Amino acid sequence: MKNTSKVLIALGAGLAIGGILGVLFAPDKGVNTRHKIADNGKKLKDQFTRKVKLGKEKMEEQMARVNGELEEVI
Repeated sequence: MKNTSKVLIALGAGLAIGGILGVLFAPDKGVNTRHKIADNGKKLKDQFTRKVKLGKEKMEEQMARVNGELEEVI
């Protein structure tokens, strides 16, 4: 499980860095580039927040399931 989370974090970081570098090296005015970076940063933050919330909900469901199974055993 730890390796999977490390891979996902590395993948997300790589995508973010690649996106930022792509915008920075694109031939566009500085003002437009800064707006693109800000907009993409907000989108990335929103996506990350949704993924964390979804992961938290799944983890809580799994914990409830495990606790229910433990109560049945005890």
